[in-house]
Amino acid sequence: MSIVLTHTYYLYDDVKEQAIMKPYPPLGLLYISGYLNKYKVENHIYDSTFFSREKQLQFIVDKQPKVVAIYTNLMTKVNVVKLIKILKNDSKYGFPTLILGGPDITYNCKNYLSTGVDFLIIGEGEQTTLELYNAIINKTNYSNITGIAYLDNGSLKRTAPRIKMKELSELPLPNRAAIPMEKYLETWKTNHGMSSMTVSTQRGCPYTCKWCSTAVYGQSYRRRPANLVATELGMLKSTYNPDSIWFVDDVFTVSHKWIKTFHEEVIKQDAIIPFECITRAERLNDEILQLLKEAGCNRIWIGAESGSQKIIDAMDRRVDIDIVKDAIQKTNAIGMETGTFIMVGYPGEDENDINETITYLKAANPSHFTITVAYPIKGTSLYNEIEDKITVQPNWETSTDREIDFTRTYSRKFYDYAVRRIVNEVNYNKEILKGKNKSNLTSLKLKTKAILAQTAMKLYKR
Repeated sequence: MSIVLTHTYYLYDDVKEQAIMKPYPPLGLLYISGYLNKYKVENHIYDSTFFSREKQLQFIVDKQPKVVAIYTNLMTKVNVVKLIKILKNDSKYGFPTLILGGPDITYNCKNYLSTGVDFLIIGEGEQTTLELYNAIINKTNYSNITGIAYLDNGSLKRTAPRIKMKELSELPLPNRAAIPMEKYLETWKTNHGMSSMTVSTQRGCPYTCKWCSTAVYGQSYRRRPANLVATELGMLKSTYNPDSIWFVDDVFTVSHKWIKTFHEEVIKQDAIIPFECITRAERLNDEILQLLKEAGCNRIWIGAESGSQKIIDAMDRRVDIDIVKDAIQKTNAIGMETGTFIMVGYPGEDENDINETITYLKAANPSHFTITVAYPIKGTSLYNEIEDKITVQPNWETSTDREIDFTRTYSRKFYDYAVRRIVNEVNYNKEILKGKNKSNLTSLKLKTKAILAQTAMKLYKR
C-alpha cells in the first residue's frame, strides 16, 4: 500500500517559463512527504516539472498506488482535470483513490468534485493527508476527519475546518531527497550562472489585501523557530551548496524579534547563504535592514502594487506610498537590491493613477519590478466586490481565473498597453539615471515603445 504525491506543472509545456527558466520544486508536496515519512507511511513523489504527463502516468502504472494525491492551483488546474479523467477511466492505473489539495480547492469544491475526484483537502495538508490516507487504507470512517470535502450520494459534504498547526517546530523538513534537485540547480546554473533554492519559515499572513488569497493558511501568522530555519540553511549549504535562497514567506520581517534571533542563529551556525525575501515597507527600519544584510540578504521585494494612494487604499493595503518609496531608497542605499510589485487595472484605477505609478517607480528606483493586470481570485474580497461586474467568465475546466474579466474604468486592452508603457518608460528612466545618453539605441527603443503604448492607451480609453 502506498500513496503517490504529484502535481501537473510541466516546464516544457510552459512557453513563458522557458524564456525565464527559474523553476522551483513543489515545496508543499515535499512537506507532506516529510510528514508522512515521520509516521512511516510509504509515499512516492512524482515531480512532473522536468517531465511529461506520459512519464508521470507510467510512474503511476509502475507503482500501482492505492492513493494518488495531486496538488492544484489556478495555473495548473486544467492539467489536473485532464489527469483526473485519465486515472478515473483506465484500469491500468488501478483506479486509485484520488485526493486533491491546494489553494484553488477551498472555493471550488463542487467544480473539483464534479471531475470525479474522491476527496478534497481544504487548508493545511500534512495532518489531513495522513489521517485520510489511513482511513482509506483501513477502510474506516472518514466523515469525522476535519478539513476534507467529498460527495455523499451526490451531495457535497464538508467536514469541520482543520485547526491550524500551532507549533511549526513539529514539521519535519521538506523531503527534498525524493525529487531530482540537481535538475533545478543545473537549470538555474545553466541559464543564470547561479543556483537558487526555496525555504519556508512561516505560514499565513496577518494582512488584509483584498486581491490576495488566504485559502490555505488563512489570516494567521505562525513561524518556525529561527534556530531550526538556520539549521535547515546549514543542511542546504552542506548538501546542495546553492548560490541563493528564496524565502517564500509573504512578509519575512513581520516579526522583528524573530529576525533578530534568525540573525544570531545563522551567524552562530555558519549557515549564511545569500538570500532574497518579500516584506512590507512599514516592517523595515534601519536596524532590521542592517541585520538582514549581515544575515546574507542581498535583495528585498517590497510590496506597493500601485503608486496611487487612492488605489492602495482601495486594495486595503494599509500602507503609505511614501513609506514604500523611502524603504526602497534606503534599501538601495545600504547596498542591497530591491524589487517591487505593480498591479494595474484594479477597480477604479484611471489614467491619473497610472501616471502616479510611473512617477513613484521613477522616484523609488527599485532594481527590479514586476507588473501584472489585476484579476480576481475566487474567495478573495476583490472577487466578491466585482462578481456582479464580471464580463468574461470562461469555462471552469478549460480556463484559469486569469482569464476572468470585469468592468473596469477602461477596457482591458487599455491596461495591457498601460503595462507596456510603464515598463518601457521606467526602464528608459533607469537608462538615464545610469548616465546613458538619451540618443543611444537602447534608450531610443525604450522611449519609442513607451510613446507607442501611450498612444494605444488613448485608442482603447473607453
